[in-house]
Amino acid sequence: MGDAGVSDAVHEVYAVRYAHHDRRAQDNYLLGDPHDRPDPLAYFVWAIVGPHGVVVVDSGFDADMARRRHRTLVRPVAEGLAAVGVDCAAVEHVVVTHLHYDHAGNHDLFPRARYHLQDTEMAYATGRCMHHAHVRVPFEADDVVAMVRKVFSGRVAFHDGAAQIVPGVTVHRIGGHSRGLQCVQVETARGPVVLASDASHLYAHLEQGRVFPIVDSVADVLEGYRTLRRLAASADHIVPGHDPLVLTSYPPARQGMDGWAVRLDVPPVVLRPLPGAP
Repeated sequence: MGDAGVSDAVHEVYAVRYAHHDRRAQDNYLLGDPHDRPDPLAYFVWAIVGPHGVVVVDSGFDADMARRRHRTLVRPVAEGLAAVGVDCAAVEHVVVTHLHYDHAGNHDLFPRARYHLQDTEMAYATGRCMHHAHVRVPFEADDVVAMVRKVFSGRVAFHDGAAQIVPGVTVHRIGGHSRGLQCVQVETARGPVVLASDASHLYAHLEQGRVFPIVDSVADVLEGYRTLRRLAASADHIVPGHDPLVLTSYPPARQGMDGWAVRLDVPPVVLRPLPGAP
């Protein structure tokens, strides 16, 4: 188990793809990539189901944001979560890994939920760095303002580093991609699974020690890979945040969900080598 302690609670974990973006490899790596090949991104939300209820990780974006950002919405987040048995109106905990537009939208989707965020991320998203156009590219003012409103209504729990959300589910600050980025460690029947979110967009970032080009600190990204390895039992327990390969590496969540919803608390159908230090 990780920094926040040991728990016997085990959970089911689902990855639900809600959107897609066609990209080239050169767009996914700092300093580019020599191979001119397609390298698309998948957009996920995650559902953790266990004895203490449901914890949703990230809230995605809606159809309007998909149009504004030129992304393809595969299915609305609420529809995708409902398909794996999650009633958004009943969810009590939402972990927001960071405040980028693709992780912090759909502001009213979880009316009962307490939102879990790192102190550092809120300070970053509301502070002086947002004066800079390049830095604020992945942020949407409406998402940040919506989170501030939740703070004022007493619906945000702030964390500083590692913390327990419910027994068997912990968050761990990584930084790097965004200053207050956090990953989520989940106890499952196969051991601790780590939802990396954007601490590793693609398997290739972690395995090859490469960095996504939207970055606050390259050093923190690379050190974050060490943290992901420490929190996970193996490479097969680390789930990157945007890799379409997740959808073919794990079995479908339910019959007929091939290619858009998979179950992460069971062994993968495709094994990956344990990545070494970058």
